[in-house]
Amino acid sequence: MAERKRIAILISGRGSNMAALIYAARADDCPYEVALVTGDKDDASGLALAQAEGVSVSRLDAKKLGASYWHVLEKTLRETDIDVIALAGFMRILPDTFVANWQGQIVNIHPSLLPKHKGLKAHDAVLAAGEDVTGATVHLVTTALDDGPALGQVEVALIPGDTAETLAERVLIAEHQLYPRVLAEFASRETDPDWIVAKVGELTLKLPETHAKTSHGSPGWRVGSETSGKFFAYVSIRHHGEAPIALLVKTSGPDEMAALIEAKPDLYYRPAYYGASGWIALRLDGRQVDWDHVAEWLERSWRLLAPARLTRLMRAADEF
Repeated sequence: MAERKRIAILISGRGSNMAALIYAARADDCPYEVALVTGDKDDASGLALAQAEGVSVSRLDAKKLGASYWHVLEKTLRETDIDVIALAGFMRILPDTFVANWQGQIVNIHPSLLPKHKGLKAHDAVLAAGEDVTGATVHLVTTALDDGPALGQVEVALIPGDTAETLAERVLIAEHQLYPRVLAEFASRETDPDWIVAKVGELTLKLPETHAKTSHGSPGWRVGSETSGKFFAYVSIRHHGEAPIALLVKTSGPDEMAALIEAKPDLYYRPAYYGASGWIALRLDGRQVDWDHVAEWLERSWRLLAPARLTRLMRAADEF
């Protein structure tokens, strides 16, 4: 099993969704671990539960910390080596700068079928609209309130005579089922071979005159024409008996390859077959993949194998 993603849960109150995530993380096959519970109130009752369950807790109070609160929270999350932030009844609007610092790494659960009924009092809005079904949504957090892409939803039927309180009780039960499942899917997506290949493909196709082409069963990308183009990247999905999923890119030669592997053996290795030709393997199935670093390697390998007419244009562009 791949190394588990480290999750921080942010709460403001009792943390019932927090509890659901903590208990789900105890399953042997869960792809995440709850590494930290914190929030904006140092006396939130959910913190006591998390602490009793052996989860690390940081008691922060936004009112006491004032303007420094978001800085302290950011520092706490970084020091705990967090991969994903899960909001679970966290009743504070995240500043744009905080969201930008954790872009694509914050998830939230909302008690409606988004994009319907954003914001507070969603159950009242559902009843006022006369709808016969509502539910819950787990979504990525963006700078717009309750507006990020939905990662998963579950429907909950309305019953005649429902009030906002009775509806909230049933929706909460649904939330407890939905959040752990969707968070597990989200936490494991970067170890899924199809997701990795799609991500590498997205990065490679930003480079000029590139196209995808399979080589000996491996996804690959070439630069140049369809007939005479050269491969500059492959994704190795446990080929030749190797355990990792890795990006194969061209180095300047065996000396550079050896130096890279010696400096970072957890990141780089010499791939079977391709290694003899100066290719190095960059692991893509670790807990924290630096996709900017991957993009840099793709461009570098592209430059080594692209036709001179293309590299001349890029060198000219670099001078401006």
